[in-house]
Amino acid sequence: MNSSDLIRSAQNALLQIFVGIDNEVKENLHRVLQTYRDHRVGVHHFSSVSGYGHDDLGRETMDKVFADLMGAEAAAVRVQFVSGTHAIACALFGVLRPGDEMLAVAGAPYDTLEEVIGSRGENQGSLKDFGVSYRELPLAEDLQIDWDALATAIRPATKLVLIQRSCGYAWRSSLSIDDIGRIVKLVKAQNPNTICFVDNCYGEFIENREPPAVGADLIAGSLIKNPGGTIVTSGGYVAGRADLVEAAACRLTAPGIGSSGGATYDQNRLLFQGLFLAPQMVGEAKKGNHLTAYVFDQLGYPVNPAPFAPRRDVIQGIRFGSPEKLLAFCRTIQKYSPIGSYLDPVPAPMPGYADELVMAGGTFIDGSTSEFSADGPLREPYVAFCQGGTHWTHVALAIEEAITAVGYQ
Repeated sequence: MNSSDLIRSAQNALLQIFVGIDNEVKENLHRVLQTYRDHRVGVHHFSSVSGYGHDDLGRETMDKVFADLMGAEAAAVRVQFVSGTHAIACALFGVLRPGDEMLAVAGAPYDTLEEVIGSRGENQGSLKDFGVSYRELPLAEDLQIDWDALATAIRPATKLVLIQRSCGYAWRSSLSIDDIGRIVKLVKAQNPNTICFVDNCYGEFIENREPPAVGADLIAGSLIKNPGGTIVTSGGYVAGRADLVEAAACRLTAPGIGSSGGATYDQNRLLFQGLFLAPQMVGEAKKGNHLTAYVFDQLGYPVNPAPFAPRRDVIQGIRFGSPEKLLAFCRTIQKYSPIGSYLDPVPAPMPGYADELVMAGGTFIDGSTSEFSADGPLREPYVAFCQGGTHWTHVALAIEEAITAVGYQ
């Protein structure tokens, strides 16, 4: 079977899944439109203020819209967040104090949090430097949450549990909203005051609810991932309990300023428009993930998630088993990118990561993972993590060429 035939076979096999995704997109878009109606969003919300950013009507309305969509009491959507990692760090430093313990309940967190925690790097002002201890629960043998261990894991000093929704750079299952709800229930049964914090990156609009709807106290994420709809130029968000959101905002700005500051630099229209586009973009990314999984499964490569498994984020892992095949795959994705198609991805150090990374993604927004990209750390078993996609047909074109580049397993 040649590459074109394999792509057509995948499309036929996934037809019903694609129809189901379209229905999910419709449901989430309905939620966005209803929230915009509830808050009477209009063109006057597109204007901005300068300087301190006080009394920015568009920003204040976006915070309310976003909070409602997340099922939260409050939200702070800010272009001043450099990345999802920055938003997460602000949340953690805003809530945790010397002597507190943070417990990661879904195995090791995403690579870029290692230096925030203090498990890697020195003298950078990590949580460890400020006297916050860290512990993590390993995954069970089936690479799922160790539910038995979690049922007795909370200690008196455990101020916060870190729940990473996405798989990150790991070969494990991402978490569903029901999984997150189960974690929250187990934690709160042991200590109702322990804060349940969710790294929500890559997970927004995957389902028709977000973590606060099942009891999560605080979440954080990036606007150049799902909720930016591929057009927001920068930023991130925190959402959840109002007091915790304000504590995180005080880390972004300063105590006493909190969520009252932060000019939006005429970005309000993009923030509102990107959020409107987000359900559709997430749906297209999910279709691209299914297509990629089906094709490489047929070629004999291990894939995670499996081709017909429900999607819990917009990441598709392919285990190539060799650096040569990982590089060949990423070069093809770069070749079929709209921007910088002439570039040749090479492994290189990346701030926040311990290993060299190879990254392919000629995206309109630098580093945007809501647009189609692929990357992976140069370490065994040499997994490529495909992310995002503005429309699944773009993914299909790139994957058709990648079949030839890497061949059968």
